[in-house]
Amino acid sequence: MIKCCSLYSGSSGNAIFVGNDDTKILIDAGVSGKRIEQGLNSIGVSLTEIDAIMVSHEHSDHICSVGYLSKKYDIPVYASELTWNGMEDQSAKIAPDNRITFRPDCWFEIGNLDVLPFRIPHDASEPCGFSVFGNNKKVTVATDIGHMTNYLIKNMESSDLLLIESNHDIEMLKCGRYPWHLKKRILGDNGHLCNEVAAKTIAHLVKSGMKRFLLGHLSTENNFPELALQTVTNALGEIGVRTGEEIFLEVAPRNTNSKVLELI
Repeated sequence: MIKCCSLYSGSSGNAIFVGNDDTKILIDAGVSGKRIEQGLNSIGVSLTEIDAIMVSHEHSDHICSVGYLSKKYDIPVYASELTWNGMEDQSAKIAPDNRITFRPDCWFEIGNLDVLPFRIPHDASEPCGFSVFGNNKKVTVATDIGHMTNYLIKNMESSDLLLIESNHDIEMLKCGRYPWHLKKRILGDNGHLCNEVAAKTIAHLVKSGMKRFLLGHLSTENNFPELALQTVTNALGEIGVRTGEEIFLEVAPRNTNSKVLELI
């Protein structure tokens, strides 16, 4: 059995737990070390059990406690070369032996889990999503996506659970109080994924046989959970699929953990 739990998800900070009885991984550590500890404790996991932290990219809402956690608990940190270059303040806190570099599209192992990192379009140095394989299951995490591509869909396909970004509603963003330069960034090809594109992507993946989805990285200003869920529900309804009965679909909460999803 492999487990997945979103501890925190959103522009204010991100951290996701993926693991089994033998190997336990954090994807990102974008909130304080204390909050990471609280989030893990709430699902019965100690920071002393964490075997690795994988970093998707160097933005602060994904890395703010990476260096602290690695130093305090002697945890190896995995990041791409350009991401390491982009987070020098964090890497300076990490022991050289705990700085491990991966290459996008190249497999690596952490304990008895296999990991395939893949590139995502976002305004960072070398941002990546991750597919984690273990116990004959596949968990994929892909947020901070500027636009959807066939390459991304291929990496998402056949996942037993997908955490996908559903950041904003386009009209809320356009009419909101953000300055134009920030709206332009979010809407750009290297910005964030809107509800509508997330919904179309999920509908496509459902037709290929996938059944479990978490919507993540929702904007506080330009989205709300009910709208994100309804947008996906509508897209699934158009292909004759109901959530709840056939499909698991929930929003990863911003300030607390999701339910622990056990894939057997």
